[in-house]
Amino acid sequence: MSPLLQGVLTIVIGVGGCVGYFFLSNLILDKVIFPPRADNPGRNINRANLVRPWLFLFPAMFALGLYLMYPVVGSFIRSLYNRTGDEFIGFGNYSVMFADDAFTTALFNNALWVLVVPALSTFMGLLVAQLTDRMKWGNIAKSLIFMPMAISFVGASLIWKFVYANNPDIGLINAIRQFFGAAEPVDVMQLRFWNNFFLMFILVWIQTGFAMVILSAALRGIPEETVEAAIIDGANPFQVFFKIKVPQIMGTIVVVWTTITILVLKVFDIVYTMTGGNFGTEILPSYMMSYMFRDDGRATAVAFVIMLIVLPVMIWNIRQARKEMN
Repeated sequence: MSPLLQGVLTIVIGVGGCVGYFFLSNLILDKVIFPPRADNPGRNINRANLVRPWLFLFPAMFALGLYLMYPVVGSFIRSLYNRTGDEFIGFGNYSVMFADDAFTTALFNNALWVLVVPALSTFMGLLVAQLTDRMKWGNIAKSLIFMPMAISFVGASLIWKFVYANNPDIGLINAIRQFFGAAEPVDVMQLRFWNNFFLMFILVWIQTGFAMVILSAALRGIPEETVEAAIIDGANPFQVFFKIKVPQIMGTIVVVWTTITILVLKVFDIVYTMTGGNFGTEILPSYMMSYMFRDDGRATAVAFVIMLIVLPVMIWNIRQARKEMN
């Protein structure tokens, strides 16, 4: 079957199935389950109206249960078995995982990423948004800063792999070191502990554009009257920015920060492309990947731990977003 015909059939069957489902379910509800009663017609109508909203919610709830809840529950159950799935070992995978030094390193590195990347990306985005809003060429600067968002994480990693190269003819860092008289080039990806920050900077470079766009829109939404009143009262530009503007967009700043935090907790591409998790740069997703093809059921346990870490941040982010909407 040609892809075009397959796409058309998918749309026809999908749309037709939805229409058929809602038509038949309402028909059965009104004619079979709660048929009109001669003695009290309004009673069954009211009952049917109580059930009707759930008919519309059922497809979405079923899809969420099938593609979200079932994998979560299934993954947890799977993490309680060995790799082949034929022997129940309880929390054996978790106990082995928490006793592993590599897992401790990955957890520590993830904590570093969570502390550094969201804070630095949000700060840089806010700074750029404020500085470019008043410039004539500000839109051009914003376009250039936002451009890395259009690049995949793998593509961005390959770009920075050249920047970090230990060849002075290619790597920018070693070229600068050579200019200032350094004798030997250095591979920054092998500098333990510090190499994590070089990896983090790649994600900061990408996410600054995202933070800038959101925070720029928030800054433009600040009432001019509050800024003018502060200036009349003698506030300097720093006071206007930090005491007048920032408090008014604090909700947006928090949403941006938590959104980037969720992304950081799931990042994998940059570390895998740049170092493969070697030289002390292991994080939880790359640690999970390293055990996926071994004779070990630890990968599913790591996946569940990642989900438990991401879940509270995601719930809090949704609540903050709802507050912003209200």
